[in-house]
Amino acid sequence: MANYSGTPDFEHGQRQRLGILVCNLGTPDAPTPRAVRRYLAEFLSDPRVIETPPLLWWPILHGVILNVRPRRSAHAYAKIWQADGSPLLTLSQSLSDKLGSALAGEGDAIITALGMRYGSPSIASALDALQAHGARRILVLPLYPQYAAPTTASVMDAVFAHCARLRWVPELRFINDYHADPRYISALAESVREYWAVHGRADHLLLSFHGLPRKYFLAGDPYYCQCQATARLLRESLGLDGDACSVSFQSRVGPTRWLEPYTDLTLTALGKAGTGRVDVLCPGFAVDCLETLEEIALQNAEKFRAAGGGEMHYIPALNDSPRHVELLGALVDEHLGGWRQAVVDDPAARAAAAERARADGAER
Repeated sequence: MANYSGTPDFEHGQRQRLGILVCNLGTPDAPTPRAVRRYLAEFLSDPRVIETPPLLWWPILHGVILNVRPRRSAHAYAKIWQADGSPLLTLSQSLSDKLGSALAGEGDAIITALGMRYGSPSIASALDALQAHGARRILVLPLYPQYAAPTTASVMDAVFAHCARLRWVPELRFINDYHADPRYISALAESVREYWAVHGRADHLLLSFHGLPRKYFLAGDPYYCQCQATARLLRESLGLDGDACSVSFQSRVGPTRWLEPYTDLTLTALGKAGTGRVDVLCPGFAVDCLETLEEIALQNAEKFRAAGGGEMHYIPALNDSPRHVELLGALVDEHLGGWRQAVVDDPAARAAAAERARADGAER
């Protein structure tokens, strides 16, 4: 017989709120081999991320990868680690908090919680926190503008897995993607224009998205098409043609063919062509992280210069900027729909409900 967990700290007459579960990928707790190994073990064990059959994958993961990669990755994390921790965690938390403040309005009817798909704080702990504060309806916002099975769908898996253990499952809604939302495109374009206003305009703008094994795309994943749509709309907004702005895909690992063209090879080619300055924007990353701050801004900038290029600038992600909070707030508001009207607080009605429950034998 299943053993379902109860709703933490529930009280009859408790105020009902709307919950926004803000999700991102995750990060190690520290830039150390041990912490990175623990994080990678969870991340690379997700069948959404690695679709290789477990009997084939586990010996490779535990026999090779987790004995080699943690030390190298820890060194990379150490280059970007800040006094208050991982940039991905601190920026995601700040974005979640600011979004919550922007949405709350009068009476604190909407609350947010941050849940990381891997590492801490977990999606399960964030869901529990929302329910403990009266959220019986929860909107899940993965910070992935473009949908992909290894990212967005994996968040859904984690939410469903936790809810499968609950006795009282909340109502759920999900934001699958916002890759072509005009507000998202406008925010990206404005961030580029502002950067150019301060630093001057580059000879070439490279839009680098996180890579994905090509076989996932051929199996029906919409990620590649959504990245191309984002890039097309952004080029149109900025008034750039194909010679001035191109698309590439980064962060490939292993011998498998990934989405092309590859970012490192693209930058090397631009360097060999004698390009004076390239600016790189990563529109698939909501906040800055290892893949933008270390892989792009450090590793790939060096490859570009070593190949004969001039300067390579990285244009920061939207992060916790006011324009990012505004566009996400508008996106969330649309997806909430009629839920907003359902949480108008009535203290007298709540007190009466609590009294009736106690009269019927409830303890709280």
